[in-house]
Amino acid sequence: MSRHPTSALAACVWIPLFPLRCEEARHEGLAGSPSALLAPDTTRRLWQVSPLARHTGVKPGMTVSQAIGLCPTLRLLEPDPVHYDEQFAKLLSALTEVSPVVEPAELGLAYVGTDGLEGIHGSAEKIVETIKRTLECWNVGMSEASSFRLGWGVGKFIAWVAASRAKRSEAIVVPIGEEQKFLASQPIAVLPLDPDIHRRLRQLGIRTLGALAALPEEAIAAQFGSVGRRLWLLAAGRISERVVGRISPEPIVAALTFFTPIGERELLIHSLDQLIARALRHPRRIGWRVHALRLRADIEGGGSWLATILLKDPTADGVRIAAPLKTRLEQSPPTGAVERLVLEFTAFAPGTSELQLFARDAQAAARAGQQRALQTAAREIRMRIKRSSLYHIIEVQPWSRLPERRYALIDYEP
Repeated sequence: MSRHPTSALAACVWIPLFPLRCEEARHEGLAGSPSALLAPDTTRRLWQVSPLARHTGVKPGMTVSQAIGLCPTLRLLEPDPVHYDEQFAKLLSALTEVSPVVEPAELGLAYVGTDGLEGIHGSAEKIVETIKRTLECWNVGMSEASSFRLGWGVGKFIAWVAASRAKRSEAIVVPIGEEQKFLASQPIAVLPLDPDIHRRLRQLGIRTLGALAALPEEAIAAQFGSVGRRLWLLAAGRISERVVGRISPEPIVAALTFFTPIGERELLIHSLDQLIARALRHPRRIGWRVHALRLRADIEGGGSWLATILLKDPTADGVRIAAPLKTRLEQSPPTGAVERLVLEFTAFAPGTSELQLFARDAQAAARAGQQRALQTAAREIRMRIKRSSLYHIIEVQPWSRLPERRYALIDYEP
């Protein structure tokens, strides 16, 4: 597989509350009233809350009854994760028209690598203007409140902080060499903090990145461990993470449409097993193990359900692929009857890598591409020990009672 392209210079594109903004684009008048999205995994709590609803005291994570008690006019919306995923994919596609190096972070947040674009667009400011024009074209049809924020700088963290401080539909460019000066006045909330560390830092009187960077690195590491050391390096501008472009995989898709929508979990699980078996038999899957997959469902009456799984150990074994999906169906099933079920294998790993021919999914890998797998494994062994150590056992004197005479070893060349 080819290496992923990277870039040291980064532009951060951020659309806060992206799923909620997608809903506002589909429902006329929603942007002007307090609204909230229900959580995808449970219909009893809120996921995203509009600014108008926040002004009434409604917060993410509240139960529906709590939220309605605070804001009786609150409009509640069922989540449609497939729609949000599709809209974000369109955004990423639009950004690739500017740069081939685009890294998605989460819904509504992406990084664009700008190394080498100076010769095409000019200065950093002109590159940012080009990205703004691209976003404005993509933004047609979205709600007015879905306006983006842009930031540019060296590395993803600088770009993210700049975007988080930018005004709606505007950009902040951090000139090269002025990173520490820019970071010094920023609040510590821009760091990837968990609530406990955030609370402890504020108790110590540390409220800006400059105040954190002014402390000795070892003192922060002693107080907060390796996490604290990383936070200090970020605050001091010592870390410059590159944008890593994605190699867009050609997914393998298997779909099943039900003539009568089904809601029984057993039928869904049985259908999932059928889809996995069908996808594993696809010719493009031969010789490759599945690394990432998605299961999505279209729900009767509108709405959708989506589960995205990244397998820790890539595999071509149907049981191991199905296990996390079945767990998700048990814990967070679709909220209604399913009209259509779609399985996608979205990322793959080679059928064998560093002697993984002998791992627990060896049979599946061998079935998928046995000859290529054996050749790769033999080459790895030869490179590691500088000689061939794979042999065939052949029978040369079948009548002999002595094993040493009855059998012989010959070099194995797959």
